[in-house]
Amino acid sequence: MESKKVRVRFAPSPTGALHIGGVRTALFNYLFARQHGGDLIFRIEDTDSNRFVPGAEEYIIESFRWLGIKFDEGVSFGGDKGPYRQSERREIYKQYVKQLIDAGKAYIAFDTPEELEAKRNETPNFQYDARTRGEMRNSLSLSKTEVDELLADGKQYVVRFKIDAGEEVVVNDLIRGEVRIKTDILDDKVLYKSADELPTYHLANIVDDHLMEVSHVIRGEEWLPSAPLHVLLYRAFGWEDTMPQFAHLPLLLKPEGKGKLSKRDGDRLGFPVFPLEWHDPKTGEVSAGFRESGYFPEAVVNFLALLGWNPGTEQEMFSLDELVKSFDISRCSKAGAKFDYKKCIWFNHEYILRKTPAEIAAVFAPIVANNGAEVSFEQVTKVVEMMKDRVNFVSELWPLCSFFFFAPQTYDEKTVKKRWKENSAQVMTELAAVLEGISDFSIEGQEPVVMKWIEDKGYKLGDVMNAFRLCLVGEGKGPGMFDISSYLGKEETVKRINKAVATLG
Repeated sequence: MESKKVRVRFAPSPTGALHIGGVRTALFNYLFARQHGGDLIFRIEDTDSNRFVPGAEEYIIESFRWLGIKFDEGVSFGGDKGPYRQSERREIYKQYVKQLIDAGKAYIAFDTPEELEAKRNETPNFQYDARTRGEMRNSLSLSKTEVDELLADGKQYVVRFKIDAGEEVVVNDLIRGEVRIKTDILDDKVLYKSADELPTYHLANIVDDHLMEVSHVIRGEEWLPSAPLHVLLYRAFGWEDTMPQFAHLPLLLKPEGKGKLSKRDGDRLGFPVFPLEWHDPKTGEVSAGFRESGYFPEAVVNFLALLGWNPGTEQEMFSLDELVKSFDISRCSKAGAKFDYKKCIWFNHEYILRKTPAEIAAVFAPIVANNGAEVSFEQVTKVVEMMKDRVNFVSELWPLCSFFFFAPQTYDEKTVKKRWKENSAQVMTELAAVLEGISDFSIEGQEPVVMKWIEDKGYKLGDVMNAFRLCLVGEGKGPGMFDISSYLGKEETVKRINKAVATLG
């Protein structure tokens, strides 16, 4: 028998910013699809109209564009199994709701929110199920005449799935193995609401996955409790042969302590939990994003891939293509994965080291320009080449190397006290004269001449170099001194020495 083509989907709700846990789910779906030559579908689950947030859908699409995770079909990507936005599929869902009712697999319930609340208060741990449905107002407990009258009067209702008690549902999960659930603990879930003529997540999901020929459902662990219900719905429709295989990914946990990762953890510890900066249209609150915080998309993807998945080797650095080749869903962990944000910073540093100076300079050049330095791209690239191994983020470069672009206006007091000796002014004046006499001002041209002069004069190398650094930088930081002076050039180097001598005496 020919194996079914792999088709997976990522189906977020446009209720706000995309959480980094959702990004990881999408990434694992992407890796699985690419590895098996399959398709990745982008579906928008917007059946809960009360929670819709303007701009959220566009934000989600832009997030994946930045991360390099590409979809094959879906909202804004095209495809022949649409519409891919659930709010545009109302009439489709209605057909399947009717099918379940006609087959006796679902029923209409007229209980008001007040009646349900009263029942919950009256019965501890109340559950609307095979035991209690006869006590409620629904098409199983009322006569056909009563039901018809209520419908004719336009009374609002919901459609509930009829779950038989005393059965066992088996879910075969690619990560967790066989999961067995007794139907006695399941309630008759609401599948459809007449108020907005929209289905709930449970029905819409099953119908869409079936019609869009989804072969595997890879989603977060939080959806595991709904898996038995989804298996029962597939059976109720007679779709057992097309039922997708399930895989429930481990939760992302707090970096410290117990529990699920939340935005509060990021706010408290100073790291983002959203891919892009999010401006909440309701509250006006701005939340940090990985992109705006200076992370490279490759670093974020690499970091997320190793949260809850183990390649089985010591390798840590993976390109997206390498991840596709190495990914094996059976190597995903059942246990939750700690969100070690410091490891993500480490990844960003590693990607800075791997990128060429020109690639980093392309990001750094606007920062240089914004700080008022008028220099060529080539000059920025030279500075990056000397300094990029010292930072975790490109934004950290400016405070470390602004001295390349502007002469120091002040001199660090502690460094002056420690490094500027009684004879430093005299020694630096002599050094300026030595440098004036060097025609080849490259590192190779300067270093032997200066070193010979220090040796001939019997000066201490450390004293000379520390004072030299103070003159050019204004404090005790930076790369090798001849790297700095060759970059600045003879005129600027001598000018800075003379200014320091005049200022410090």
